[in-house]
Formats: sequence, structure tokens, C-alpha cells
Amino acid sequence: MSAEFDPIYRADCPSRTILDQIADRWSTLVLAVLREPRRFNAIKRRLDGITQRVLTQTLRKLERNGMVTRRVIDGPQLGVEYALTPLGRSLQEPFAQLYDWTVDHMNQIIACQEVYDTR
Repeated sequence: MSAEFDPIYRADCPSRTILDQIADRWSTLVLAVLREPRRFNAIKRRLDGITQRVLTQTLRKLERNGMVTRRVIDGPQLGVEYALTPLGRSLQEPFAQLYDWTVDHMNQIIACQEVYDTR
């Protein structure tokens, strides 16, 4: 089978939606923050710039995709705690490699962007 007929390149391939949902900026950062279970507000405090609405949407999307679990905490301080599932934990290594690559190449990429932008 040639690459041009590979189902992953088809517009209706489910991998496109899944990649879009787990590899966007906020999802990757939420998954990184959830190395240990955290309450909603603790996640929000760790992710500078994320709004409550976007964090809620991101957590719902990750929960729907089986990456995180949501647990309501009863008691004097009601709250919600999020944790990685085994499926979510399975992304830690590849995302860590991607993060390391990004940091290792950040200066080179920024230099390329500057050259491009001056043209």
C-alpha cells in the first residue's frame, strides 16, 4: 500500500481528531501538570494564561478521550480532583521527548522565525 492511500491521510480518519484533541497546547500542558493528581484550581495556578473556561473544556475533552479521571471530593471544602489514567500516563514519555526536543531547538527555531519575519 502506498503512502498516498494510507488511511491516516484521509480526511475522515479518526486519528486527525484524536491528534487535534491531545496534541494541542493546553492539553499537552495539562497532561504534564497532572503527573500527580491535582484539584482544578491547582491546575489553573500552574498554567499561567489559561482561562477557567478553556481549562474546563480541555479537562472535559481529555476525560472524554480516556486520558484523565475526574473525582468529586466531598467534605468541608468541596472540590474536583483530576488524575491521569493509564492511557494518559502512556503519553508522558513521548510528550517529554517532544518537550525536550522543543527546549533543545528553541533558540534555533526562534532564529529561523526572526530571519523569516525580516524577509
